[in-house]
Amino acid sequence: MRVLDVLRSSEFAAAYTSATIGALFATHALRQLMGDAGLGAVTTTLCVIGAGMLVARRRELRVVEIMPTTLGLLLVWLLASFFWGPSASQTFAGWLQLAVPTFLAVVVAQLRDTLQTVRSTGDVLRFLLAVSLGLEILSGILLDGPIRFLGIGGNLALGGPIQGIFGTRTMLGVVTMIALITFLVEWRTRSVAPGISLFSVVLAAVLAVFTDSPIVLMMAVVTVLATLILALLRRAPAPARPALQRVIGGAVALGLVLAYVFRRPLVYWLNAEPDFLVRSRLWNAAIDLSESRPVQGWGWVGTWPEYLSPYSYIRLITGRDHGSALNAWVDMLLQAGGVGVALLALLAGFALARSWMSATERRSTVYTWTPLVLIILLADSVVTSALLGGFGWFLLVVCSVSASKVRGWRRDLSERAGG
Repeated sequence: MRVLDVLRSSEFAAAYTSATIGALFATHALRQLMGDAGLGAVTTTLCVIGAGMLVARRRELRVVEIMPTTLGLLLVWLLASFFWGPSASQTFAGWLQLAVPTFLAVVVAQLRDTLQTVRSTGDVLRFLLAVSLGLEILSGILLDGPIRFLGIGGNLALGGPIQGIFGTRTMLGVVTMIALITFLVEWRTRSVAPGISLFSVVLAAVLAVFTDSPIVLMMAVVTVLATLILALLRRAPAPARPALQRVIGGAVALGLVLAYVFRRPLVYWLNAEPDFLVRSRLWNAAIDLSESRPVQGWGWVGTWPEYLSPYSYIRLITGRDHGSALNAWVDMLLQAGGVGVALLALLAGFALARSWMSATERRSTVYTWTPLVLIILLADSVVTSALLGGFGWFLLVVCSVSASKVRGWRRDLSERAGG
């Protein structure tokens, strides 16, 4: 069989998708095992193979559907900060932190449909969560000691917090929320056997509980509410949906305002005072610095370099070795200014609106995966910067490209061209 035939085959595309999703979700473990050079070699290899697959299938692709306009503009803006950033090399390195998962996401979104992506994600997360639980049992019960090179604290017997192979309990919590949605969609679409679905849901739920994180509790509440609202809209008669959408939109807006007004009692109820204090001090320092460059920011660098202003100054005044602003929007404001925040908001907003409308109008449950994953990522973006790299950015791009292909001007243009 010729190389091009292999690159065009659906079996190879499925294997490639699983390998890509696995590498991005297991980034922390791979970095600890192989170092930055080894992780870079893995992602570079995936990019080269992905490019070969796109070339092999070039006749099936439409240039206009490659990526959303807002995504392209955001990437160009971040690269343009090369001209005003503190370090050209750091700007390019930080830009690659987004460019690499962007390319991988575009390849996956172009070559696999949503159901196929859900199946690959489910298979990968089942494996990674099972490995995480196994290592936590080994560390916390059998060995009764931490596995330091993976960042596993060995606290399972104490009821948590646990981290699995994802580095922090918050990151494990985000992964479990994404996994729960993925496993439930698998169950509803009958993509896997009922026994496997039940095992998967229980596995993700158990790990989520043992993270012992108020942030994970917050994301769980948001996810449950979004799922219930989406289920209500899908069951509502079509003529009643527009009015119901407006009522729900108003209720959500009011809820967000109330959550902000009563944020301190909410933090107390979640028992998250220490985390909130650390984050609020960090956010205030980052926002104060962003006021001196409100439009363009200080220049994109991705993960904060160790010895580079203003990030070293923020570490000094907060007394902590932060690698990000622990908030994707504050991070974007600090590094890329108001323009970067606006482009990111448009990218995420269009993706959520398109996928949400598709999920309410289309019969198949698989269409609910995209908006629910986006909601989890956006909820997490308030308390971490995971959205701006790795699997968070990968999923944002996958969902955005998929939503624009299913619903939007690109689909209409393609249909008119085909007609």
